[in-house]
Amino acid sequence: MRIERERGVGPIITGFSQGGFKVEANDFRGVYQALLIWPDGSDEWTPPALDALTAEAVAPLLAIDPRPEFLLLGTGATMQRPPPALVRALEAQGVGVEAMDSRAAARAWAVLRGEGRWVVGALYPL
Repeated sequence: MRIERERGVGPIITGFSQGGFKVEANDFRGVYQALLIWPDGSDEWTPPALDALTAEAVAPLLAIDPRPEFLLLGTGATMQRPPPALVRALEAQGVGVEAMDSRAAARAWAVLRGEGRWVVGALYPL
């Protein structure tokens, strides 16, 4: 699938396949199996099993300034509920969690950033 790039919204996920997420940010173009993405950058991610996901595993995303509104969590090929302890830990820091399958999260990233929302994403492999 190809996703159209919004201008001026930082890194954008331009497509995805079983090979991963295609990301463009200024002159950078890359493909990530699993992805951490924030308004000013993106990086490859080696996530733990979803049921073992903790706030520490996404700590780089929570350290941005200003703090993100919420974490867009792509849970892989299917939507799964995030660990309740993760949700509680992030909410205690004032960060919500929106979980959906990773394809939906990739599409939502472009929409939310296009609206100027200050969000971050952690996307599990497809």
